[in-house]
Amino acid sequence: MSLLVLIRHGQSQWNLENRFTGWVDVPLSEQGREEARMGAELIRDLRFDRAFTSALVRAQDTLRIVLETIGQTGVPVVKDAALNERHYGALQGLNKAEVAKQYGDQQVHIWRRSYDVAPPRDRTPLNPDGISESLKDTAARTLPYFKSQIVPRLRAGENILVAAHGNSLRSIVMHLDRLTEQQVLDLNIATGAPILYRLDAEGRVLEKKEHVLSR
Repeated sequence: MSLLVLIRHGQSQWNLENRFTGWVDVPLSEQGREEARMGAELIRDLRFDRAFTSALVRAQDTLRIVLETIGQTGVPVVKDAALNERHYGALQGLNKAEVAKQYGDQQVHIWRRSYDVAPPRDRTPLNPDGISESLKDTAARTLPYFKSQIVPRLRAGENILVAAHGNSLRSIVMHLDRLTEQQVLDLNIATGAPILYRLDAEGRVLEKKEHVLSR
């Protein structure tokens, strides 16, 4: 039996400012650092063989704080952009409330919560390549990485910690929980709160436990 713990990074500075973040490398806020420490306390008794995180500093710093807090700084860490947050396209850096005033609440809700509708792909200073991703697009890069790089280690009996982002983790949870495209729309991943899975030798879920931070 193996253990998989998923943890979304703590609150970032742009989460605090109510801005779309995506692939922009934004640091944790002070609350975000505290959320990482609080989340770590909930898994203090667990031991990990390896950790994975994204190419973005808010997830990497969350992982660092967690490993320092639980006294496991020697755990090997793998960083890969496949675990990045979804790319919010032309919305990156914009205030969510101001975007809602411009486009309407319903359109913003579609961009944020639909499965296969991506935000605008316009080129902007924070999106010079005109990239944008839906949750479906995010899953298309996150899940192949999860299946090829993480699942084999779980099947080998390793305990794995993954510190990533709301939408990359939603993709993984959708896969593990066998959620439909409709069901995943209601799935929210809280910042800093660990999600624990126990899996059998074939990678099947035996148990799931969702932790809640005392805020």
